Amino acid sequence: MTATSFSSLALSPAMLSNLESLGYREMTPIQAQSLPVILELRDLIAQAKTGSGKTAAFGIGLLQKLNPTWFAVQALVICPTRELADQVSNELRRLARATENIKVLTLCGGAPMRPQIASLEHGAHIVVGTPGRIRDHISRETINLSKVQTLVLDEADRMVDMGFYEEIAGIVSACPTRRQTLLFSATYPDDIRRASAEFLRDPVEIKVEAQHDDSQIEQRFYAVDYDDRNAAVATLLKHYRPVSTLAFCNTKIHCRELAAELRAQGFSALALYGELEQRERDEILVLFANQSCSVLVATDVAARGLDIQSLGAVINVDVSKDTEVHIHRIGRTGRGGDKGLALSLCAPNEKKWVKLIEEYQNKPVQWYELNELEVAEGGDLHAPMVTLCIMGGKKDKLRPGDLLGALTGDAGLTKEQVGKINVFEFMTYVALDRKVADKAYARLSNGNIKGRNFKMRFIDTDNN
Repeated sequence: MTATSFSSLALSPAMLSNLESLGYREMTPIQAQSLPVILELRDLIAQAKTGSGKTAAFGIGLLQKLNPTWFAVQALVICPTRELADQVSNELRRLARATENIKVLTLCGGAPMRPQIASLEHGAHIVVGTPGRIRDHISRETINLSKVQTLVLDEADRMVDMGFYEEIAGIVSACPTRRQTLLFSATYPDDIRRASAEFLRDPVEIKVEAQHDDSQIEQRFYAVDYDDRNAAVATLLKHYRPVSTLAFCNTKIHCRELAAELRAQGFSALALYGELEQRERDEILVLFANQSCSVLVATDVAARGLDIQSLGAVINVDVSKDTEVHIHRIGRTGRGGDKGLALSLCAPNEKKWVKLIEEYQNKPVQWYELNELEVAEGGDLHAPMVTLCIMGGKKDKLRPGDLLGALTGDAGLTKEQVGKINVFEFMTYVALDRKVADKAYARLSNGNIKGRNFKMRFIDTDNN
């Protein structure tokens, strides 16, 4: 038994058996450092990047002390975005499989209030949600947080960046003073330190080094004039041809401009920024995850909570002024054993931020020439998939299997020609191989889904 195996911890046999079945044998660095502290019921400030295994760290900790026979909200996890809240809820349900009857409830804005209130009336052990919606339930007195034993602030830096401090303070004041508080953050600047001080009692601080293995992620820097950045992004995409690219800009105006310029050149590109409505945001993320959009241009705040497993490349269109944000950005490529590619454009006024990155990494960055890049062979710049939006969802009792059956049966497609199927409350999104999408649409529009006729439309990522 090694010091980093889960069996070295004082966990229940059922939890250890479930972790084994999930393939969790050795702890990640953040788990090895934080779990002993969490199991001692100490407050914690943990600094670690996305994809480090932090959800399992606090998830195992809060489940270990949960009482399944007591129907009260015993743990509360606050996340900055709906996507992250959904991911955390799913991971907690997987971790809770070893224990009978543990209810995890997700409370986020953009979803109807009434079903959430009804679920709360039936009771829940763990609530995961966004600050605005949780605060809304507190003001309506539809949630009781007086029995919370564990409070988790996940991605605390982004919640403060997004202006949620007041909501978080209100939520914390509705929780008991005698509780365990776990704060996880990719970065931990002084303003977050000051803001969170009143929420924590004598916290243990840990930091997992946010460096990336050079053999996993290749970083390349390109000097470029300020006004040539958008053209340079197109050059990089035409040369490297990644299937999916996340391009970071510092402002929403630049995001929109760059996405429009890329679409004009034939790329399937969309912009993601803070002020989008939840429905628009959900749709954009579905299209990017199912490979109907090959370039997502985003601000740092908007990209929070994104969980795209295989990302071909990250492009820093603007160099981040915060080195830890830079490390966080590039860590979204090269996951799960895949090779990653991080390309950074640097205007003359950004050289000072690159110097900080070099100091942080303790080595110089590698510079390359843009004009040496050639356009790769391959012709089509469009995304490989196209999304069909069907005006029906869970409310209509639609399930992914129904759509897959209709497409591979009546519509005559193979399983390989059907991509991700996302069923929401009132809408369903189906990714189809671009080459056969029109044929599938023609067959399906004849009322071939469970014998019913649903309105449907393609979502065009090339001309939005």
